Amino acid sequence: MRTRLAYSFFFLVLVLGDQAAKRAVASRFELGESLHLLGDVLRLTYVRNPGAAFSLSFGGPQIMFAVTLLVVALLIALYLKGIVRPDTTAGGIAFLLVFAGAVGNLVDRFRMGEVVDFIEMGIGRYRWPVYNCADIYITVGMVILFITFARRPEAGDRRLEE
Repeated sequence: MRTRLAYSFFFLVLVLGDQAAKRAVASRFELGESLHLLGDVLRLTYVRNPGAAFSLSFGGPQIMFAVTLLVVALLIALYLKGIVRPDTTAGGIAFLLVFAGAVGNLVDRFRMGEVVDFIEMGIGRYRWPVYNCADIYITVGMVILFITFARRPEAGDRRLEE
């Protein structure tokens, strides 16, 4: 019960932090405006992204909202059905990060039909697509999940260890 409460608390902190950062940028910057934080390597650049990650697009805002909503609903369903039940702390944190990131971007899509992005990195003309905190949560969560599953012994190997 304490673990579930802790995860719920951190979920709220992550989603509210993502939303606060997006609102702060949107209220202080004009669309397209940049602030150099670390030379040309790291900037705050206010953009709105109607597409998916890395500005990929599968259709209009309604389709992107539906896809994001479907991902969130799928994560909830997989968890409630016990199909995805993180059995380690790393797995729980990874699931929490991916879920919080998906919800953070879903809130934007619901409010505005697009996502506020503001973190820009690169060197010279070689730039990474602009992203936000929710995208970081999703990426870090997926990396943790990948590492967790890559290190997990196969079912047959587990029997040999016992």
